[in-house]
Amino acid sequence: MVLGLKKEAAMKCSICGAAELAEGHVTLTFERENTTIVVKDVPGLVCPNCGEEHVSEETASHALEAAERAAANGSEVEVLHYKAA
Repeated sequence: MVLGLKKEAAMKCSICGAAELAEGHVTLTFERENTTIVVKDVPGLVCPNCGEEHVSEETASHALEAAERAAANGSEVEVLHYKAA
């Protein structure tokens, strides 16, 4: 299992179907009302052909929790770097 996503067989891109997904890092942006939180360096799988990005449910949940903490602290705009749990 890689990054919380099963990788028993090579995963093809669900959007273009032209390439196998490769391990990489993505940037997630969360917006709520007047608050924007960006989480960089999130581990995920990326299509080298079209750029489609996939993150596991666990990773997305961890990034969302970090963004919610930043918003609760009164941040209007903040850039965070992903840190594994």
